[in-house]
This record gives sequence, structure tokens and C-alpha cells, in this order.
Amino acid sequence: MEKKCGCWAILRRSVSGTRKSSDSRNSANSIPKSSLVYDAVTETRYLNASNRGMCAPDEARSSSDDPKSNPLPAEKEAPRQLLQFTFQELKSATGNFRPDSILGEGGFGFVFKGWIEENGTAPAKPGSGTTVAVKSLKPDGVQGHREWVAEVDFLGQLHHPNLVKLIGYCIEDDQRLLVYEFMTRGSLENHLFRRTIPLPWSNRIKIALGAAKGLAFLHGGTEPVIYRDFKTSNILLDTEYNAKLSDFGLAKAGPQGDKTHVSTRVVGTYGYAAPEYVMTGHLTSKSDVYSFGVVLLEILTGRRSMDKKRPSGEQNLVMWARPYLSDKRKVFQLVDPRLELNYSIKGVQKISQLAYNCLTRDPKSRPSMDEVVKVLTPLQDLNDLAILSYHSRFSQAGRRKKKPDGMHQLNGNQSKSRRDSPLKSGKQNYK
Repeated sequence: MEKKCGCWAILRRSVSGTRKSSDSRNSANSIPKSSLVYDAVTETRYLNASNRGMCAPDEARSSSDDPKSNPLPAEKEAPRQLLQFTFQELKSATGNFRPDSILGEGGFGFVFKGWIEENGTAPAKPGSGTTVAVKSLKPDGVQGHREWVAEVDFLGQLHHPNLVKLIGYCIEDDQRLLVYEFMTRGSLENHLFRRTIPLPWSNRIKIALGAAKGLAFLHGGTEPVIYRDFKTSNILLDTEYNAKLSDFGLAKAGPQGDKTHVSTRVVGTYGYAAPEYVMTGHLTSKSDVYSFGVVLLEILTGRRSMDKKRPSGEQNLVMWARPYLSDKRKVFQLVDPRLELNYSIKGVQKISQLAYNCLTRDPKSRPSMDEVVKVLTPLQDLNDLAILSYHSRFSQAGRRKKKPDGMHQLNGNQSKSRRDSPLKSGKQNYK
């Protein structure tokens, strides 16, 4: 009993009808225009901020985020593959939104696990039919509804193996829900920071590559899309650790024609958002590239982008890691210690250099996501594990010990081993 998606006109009216007029330009918290000039000082101030959702004062906002200036497609253009659920259907599918079915929570509301019949909207018994994730929006404000509409707009039309599939939606009275494919292994954030067993190196590379392909797809279309909220909690994993981008509530149509950027309100998460975007409100695809560089650091180090529990000099991951990234002898000190020696030596060097380039202060000098994909692709096949190098050197030391002048040979070999170890390699050129 598939129900066609035919609510675009309703969504459009809902957004316009719920807009509230506000005039906070004279607020004491407003930032003077002169302070929106990007430089190293303002970047440092930004990097020291907390890792929370952000919304800059109105001085950095633009009417480009007005729903009327970015209307949704007309009803006839609506993607017909989306299913329209009733609230009662989703209530039954999730067991009355019971607490033990909660998969996660965000500023938008809760995400519940549920079951529906295949190719339909009717609820199914737990463990049968199709497993889905149901996002329930908190009915409290215009912003949440606008993001809900953006989610339907983008994911209803964009299809790629590295984007989470939107199955359908529910818009009924004040209820706003979205129904997605269920991602078995949850978020990358959980695997990196909340589990005792470390994520294997090979899976980290696979996830980074999948996420990069998702961003490259968004940036490379005839109508480019800027994701604007790239972070570990928005990267979901299936059974085979294939990465898929989720939560398109903050996604934005990119600049077209001769335009170099989109001027927009500043939203996202501190620690991930590009400094020049935070300071000026100018959004480009290179803003996503910076965010990817931050996530790449998290994958490499096993550290959060912002962690107030660490010593003062290590709370911001980018500031702490930058000096190591530009020195090939030191990059191995960044590797997640839980991996021990189970990582690729060349892979660490390539990942470090790539992160360095993605995080460069000049947006124009950052690589495109297509270039990022080209760098990451061959790293899947590297088998130069550090632990193998260690055992090889240890075996050589043992053989030399048996020679007549074994003690002298052993000491010399140990010194060479230290010099040639990953932590004592020569310097590497960076842009």
C-alpha cells in the first residue's frame, strides 16, 4: 500500500507560515562587522571554543537561508519513491516509541528503532519485515521544522551508496517524523570513542574512504550540495562497515555560476566547522573539506575534536595535532595507542599529510573531495603493518647476537632500529 510523496506544497506553506519575525541585530551579543575578518588570531579564538552546536549572531546571517529564497520543489517535482506514513503506523512500528527502542538523541529529538512491512508503510512485528530508524522531531520551533524540510528535500532526491537512504516521512498535525534505513553498526562516533575494543585500522581506512566518496558525490553534481555538518556522529555504518552520511538538516545548495560562495547563517558544531566559515558566514565546498580533515584526525588518533577532559594544550585536536602533522618523524605519535602496532606505516604518513592539507588555513589550498578520494583509495591495499616491521627488526637483532662480536653488533643494530623506527623517520615535504 505504497503512498506517494505529494506534500511538497504543504511543506512549503508550513515553513513560510511558521516563520517568526525577529530583530536581534542590536543585541548586546552581536558581533561587529569588523570582527568578521578571518585571520590566525580569530581562528585560535574559534578553536578554543567548546564542541557544541553553534549559531552566530544575525550579523553573520543572510537572507539566503530564508525559506522563500530557497523554495522546495513544486509538488509535481517531488520524488515519488518516498513513502508517506501516518503517525499511528510509526507509533506501532516502534512499539509506542518505547524507551528501549531509542537509538540516539540529538537537538532535533529522538531516533527510534522500528519495523515495517517490506515495500509498504504498515507496521511489522519486531524482527520481521524491514528494520528502520524513525527520527521524531521535537515540536518546538521554526528551525527544527526547516531542517526537517531540508532533510526531505535533499535525501528525497539524492541517491548514492554512501548516503543514508530516506524511506519516507510523516507530517500530521504537529508531528514531523522521518523514516530511514537502519544502519546496523551505528555511528562512527560510538566506535571511536565509546567502545573498549578499538576500531581496526583497515576499517578506519574503509570508513574514511566511504565518507569521502559521499562528500565528493555531493560536491560534484550539476547542482552541488554543501553538507555543512560533517562529523563522526553523522557517519553511520552498515554490517560491512560501509560509511553513509546521515542528517541533512543543515545541508545547503552550493554556489553556482560565477559565485564563489554562499552567504548563510553560521550553524554546525564547534571543532568541526571551518574557521573562515565561522568568522564570515561564507560557505563553500572547502568548508566540508576542513570538516573532513578534522574527522580524519579523529580516525587517526582516536581523540575527539574537542575534549575538555584533556590537558589545556590538548583539548582542541586540530591545534594539538598540527605540529605533528608537518613532521614525518612525529606523525606516529598521533596514532591511536589502542591500535598498538596494528597500522600501516605508509598509511599513517599518507593520512597525516592528507589531514594537514585538508586543515590548511587557506581554503583555496585545500584539496577537493575528488582528490581526497584518489589519495585514500590505494591505502586500502597497504600491508606494511608496523608490527611486522617490529618483528622483522627484532629477528635481525637476534641473528646478529649469535655472531662472535654479538654484543657490539646487537648494540649497533638496536641503535639503527631506533633511528629507522616509525617515530625516527626523516622529514616529509608538505604544501
